[in-house]
Amino acid sequence: MSASPIPRAFVVGHPIAHSRSPLIHGYWLSQHGIPGSYERLDVAPEAFPDFLRALPESGFRGGNVTIPHKEAAYALVDTLTPRAQKIGAVNTLVVGPDGRVRGDNTDAPGFCAHLDHSLGAGWPRRAGGTAVVLGAGGAARAIVVGLAESGLSRILIANRTRARAETLAALAPGIGAALAWDDLPDALAGAGLLVNTTSLGMKGQPPLDLDLTPLPETAAVADIVYAPLETDLLAAARRRGLAAVDGLGMLLHQAVPGFEAWFGLRPAVTPGLRDKIVADLTG
Repeated sequence: MSASPIPRAFVVGHPIAHSRSPLIHGYWLSQHGIPGSYERLDVAPEAFPDFLRALPESGFRGGNVTIPHKEAAYALVDTLTPRAQKIGAVNTLVVGPDGRVRGDNTDAPGFCAHLDHSLGAGWPRRAGGTAVVLGAGGAARAIVVGLAESGLSRILIANRTRARAETLAALAPGIGAALAWDDLPDALAGAGLLVNTTSLGMKGQPPLDLDLTPLPETAAVADIVYAPLETDLLAAARRRGLAAVDGLGMLLHQAVPGFEAWFGLRPAVTPGLRDKIVADLTG
């Protein structure tokens, strides 16, 4: 069966009720008058391989993949983009005209697009070429790849387990390096960008206890946490007069390539969209 003439897409995860993706894509569908749909699908891990095998016959043009299926999708799709291959995880699926399922990872360009939007297109140069990334999980992998593609000359990864940081540094050959957590103060003194990819500071998690004093006055601080929208880390950055970049923009910008692939129009991340998601987060 070919794809439905009315374009349909989805977000798949387990659990999935918390996902804001339907709000994002539903907003764009409404704004552009597109008669399509974007649905939440709760699929347990043991059922995910069958779900993916049946996707070409489902009528869906593709969808987003969230926890816990990103690595499974990486292993099961027919083809991978070079970026997804490097990151080792898939968050966007596209069913091609031939029925083959392509896996992409849009977190990397989504994060950098948010930096472009928040800091201006010349931010890598203003960052002095050096970024410090906290954490070495799945989100960090995507962000390190994105930062490497942005033209930075040095990416330092700090993680409590140094071996994981070294694995991550290998994703940015020649410019990535592992950093001991205790060496952060010295590293921050030469950094133009600090990125927190850990869950520290998220609702229900311990705070991120980090002194931002060593950062240069021109530095920017980004946090991928968006619940709460204003983390203690970002509040501390603002008190120092530093540029602060919240985590919501990454969620919004990573959705753009998928929408374009499924619905045939490249949407914009606008204040109206952001206001809608902020209202849902804080309501």
